[in-house]
Amino acid sequence: MDEVTGAQLIAESLKAQKVDYMFGIVGVPVIEVAMAAQAAGIKFVGMRNEQAACYAASAIGYLTGRPVVVIGGSSDRNQETAGAFQEFPQVEACRLYSKFSARPSSLEAIPTVIEKAVRTSIYGRPGACYVDIAGDMVNAKVDRSRVREVSCCPPPPVSVADHEAVTEAVSVLKAAKSPLVIVGKGAAYGRAEAALREFVEMSGLPFLPTPMGKGVLPDDHPNCVAAARSRALLQADVVLLLGARLNWILHFGLPPRFNPNVKVIQVDLCAEEMGNNVKPAVSLLGDVNAIVNQLLKCVQKDGWRYPSNTEWWSALKEKIVSNAKASKALALEVRVPMNYYMVFHHISQLLPQDCIIVSEGANTMDIGRTMLNNYLPRHRLDAGTFGTMGVGLGFAIAAAALEKSANSGRRVVCVEGDSAFGFSGMEVETMCRYQLPVVIIVVNNNGIYSGMDPKTWKEMSQMGDLTAIAPPVSLLPEARYDLIMTAFGGQGYLVRTVQELRDALQRSLSDWDRPSLLNVLIDPSSDRKQQEFPWLTRSNL
Repeated sequence: MDEVTGAQLIAESLKAQKVDYMFGIVGVPVIEVAMAAQAAGIKFVGMRNEQAACYAASAIGYLTGRPVVVIGGSSDRNQETAGAFQEFPQVEACRLYSKFSARPSSLEAIPTVIEKAVRTSIYGRPGACYVDIAGDMVNAKVDRSRVREVSCCPPPPVSVADHEAVTEAVSVLKAAKSPLVIVGKGAAYGRAEAALREFVEMSGLPFLPTPMGKGVLPDDHPNCVAAARSRALLQADVVLLLGARLNWILHFGLPPRFNPNVKVIQVDLCAEEMGNNVKPAVSLLGDVNAIVNQLLKCVQKDGWRYPSNTEWWSALKEKIVSNAKASKALALEVRVPMNYYMVFHHISQLLPQDCIIVSEGANTMDIGRTMLNNYLPRHRLDAGTFGTMGVGLGFAIAAAALEKSANSGRRVVCVEGDSAFGFSGMEVETMCRYQLPVVIIVVNNNGIYSGMDPKTWKEMSQMGDLTAIAPPVSLLPEARYDLIMTAFGGQGYLVRTVQELRDALQRSLSDWDRPSLLNVLIDPSSDRKQQEFPWLTRSNL
């Protein structure tokens, strides 16, 4: 008999579905699953926190097109309802939060369940799936002849929009006085960059990337109006929405941030998303890349182009110049401690154009989105739709593992606030253990949104119990996050001045043998520049 264990079946089934990476923390009963995965040719990255492991897996999914499949160990089947160790209705709980949640009924069913989980995760709108493995199934054995071989699921089917709807969409664009293309994460995931660039350059339309849409077209493209974001959203009369949702990141598509009479041409592969918050003037359901190609052919057919000498273009360019001037004034200040704009100005001058930027935090992520350009698609990873803090180091580990495996020569740079770093800071040990040369830049303002300088903190601590008087947003002033990295064998730098920042970043970028952490101390009261339309000023947008 040729017997195979449940762990082997899980690993072999994942490999058959072209899963190349596994992230997690092992323990009874899943140690054998990780070992079997390595034996099957899957790279296993052991993390320090299960949340960070899932963040890393989601980043790999976004970058490779193989979204998250969570595999969880659970109680032995003969102990169910008896109060087994950590017994919990995991399958039922996960149904609320995943596209598919199931437990194989037998060892023989494992390949089929794994195939369905992977297929469901990548078909339609991508999303996580959950597979539950009972503890007694991991080491149980079955004769291989009894297990049906399941081949890899085909790539997701590509659907195109209705031809009449595409024609109508182009007509709406032609009639617009102030058109705007919004490039969303869906355009990046859908690999729409080539068609989209040709469409934008042929049509002459201005475009605005969402945070995860940055780099689908280069941020320095002449048609990019990211530096005039508020004005572009407020005054556009027609918006071509490409793979982006009208959620909080885009202010729900509603006034006062949008024109109340704006016409939205919505492109999405999820039918249920159509008309969410704003009724679209035209709905184009299907694959983003395929639909952009359809729009391109329509524009090519009649040679239409939005004029470059319109009042709309003039207004956008005027605002771009005005905003750039205000940011530059802050960036070129010479003082210690530094402000956000000084830090990002000098970082932007030194980062390679092909680096992958990971970012999280409040002001750190806000300002970083405007000052750290992306020039290539899928080269930016940040907190995204849910604004989840703690994603940064997991994302960076995933990107660095992928780049190291491909021997790409691209750097991974993780820029985050001190509060955000605290969520997953122990993952620096993971970076050191796997020799992943990530460059972490912690922009340290001693708090959440803002903090206190050491002198004020010391005076306050002498006034009484800090739990009763310390502001809830405050963190320990000038905490030595750089020493956490050096403790595990990486390189840490304490940075106070522009010259120290530039020297440390240049040394870090040239070091391919170990990760680095720059602990950049800034003014605790440093803030974003005044916004044209103040709103949710402390958001993660």
